[in-house]
Amino acid sequence: MRNIYDFTLKELEDYFVSIGDKKFRATQIYDFLYKKRISDIEQMSNISKSIKEHLITNFSFDKIKLIVKQEDKDVKKYLFELLDGQRIESVLMYHDYGISICVSSQVGCNMGCKFCESGRLKKVRNLEAYEIVQQILLIEEDIKERISHVVVMGIGEPFDNYDNLMRFVRIINEGKGIAIGSRHITVSTCGLIPGIERFMNEEGQVNLAISLHAPNDEIRRQIMPIAKVYDMDSLFEVLKSYIDKTNRRITIEYIMLDGINDSVEMAQELAVRLKGLNCYVNLIPYNETENIGYKRTKSSQIMKFYDILKKKNINVTIRREFGSKVDAACGQLRANQSSN
Repeated sequence: MRNIYDFTLKELEDYFVSIGDKKFRATQIYDFLYKKRISDIEQMSNISKSIKEHLITNFSFDKIKLIVKQEDKDVKKYLFELLDGQRIESVLMYHDYGISICVSSQVGCNMGCKFCESGRLKKVRNLEAYEIVQQILLIEEDIKERISHVVVMGIGEPFDNYDNLMRFVRIINEGKGIAIGSRHITVSTCGLIPGIERFMNEEGQVNLAISLHAPNDEIRRQIMPIAKVYDMDSLFEVLKSYIDKTNRRITIEYIMLDGINDSVEMAQELAVRLKGLNCYVNLIPYNETENIGYKRTKSSQIMKFYDILKKKNINVTIRREFGSKVDAACGQLRANQSSN
């Protein structure tokens, strides 16, 4: 039985038409689920008894469960239990421009990036669209505020779960539903070229972020196994095609690892690689974990790296740090965290 939160509005409209009902029934149900936040069928006051009985028989209204919430300044980390007992994490961040949530797209991750805590648990399965959608709904219920921005940068590689990812995007972008603007949604990939090629043909203005983390193939292969499948020349060729087709700027994510990818020479090499590309670079101070031996680049060296990119006319920022005290920062999420 398919979960009601797994349907786009169009899919729900088509369903009701297929059973001889009216198309607007889908809008009514979306209004209850996403505007009024009512999931109890008996409280859906303007729906007939026969349709209510049909909903009960043919749809699941089950929700994932919030297990643990941890808080730090301007950040909250949530541990959710799925209906099959698997666990995932999401992170809420308060910014001056609004409230963002970083959602997970898989239980575990097969990409195996050496510096990432999330990848230590191999992929168990993809998340269904409703399991990603409900991360937003349950967190909004907890904070009693509206989430304005969504990043798919939690546990998992989004393009390794492409169809569920795009269904999730359509559900939260729907104006009659959660209504998060497409330009406020960002999908991050470690560089799955087939996913990027599909993504560039999607409608809308959803943002794309690339986890690059190295200026060349030699270093990237040491820390990111995906680089052994797709080299940087191939990756940048498809990124240029993406920009040409969509006219959208991409984000280059670059985690600063002490003695690995943070030298002056590497900053200069990165600047050459990015020259003329419609992008901006997000330098990320590494968040150390007890299970992985990589160390954070010193702040002074991050500034040197930043200054070189700036002087080479590369748009660059240094990411504000969130949540390291509760292991909610970039690369620190794990799906098998215990609840104590």
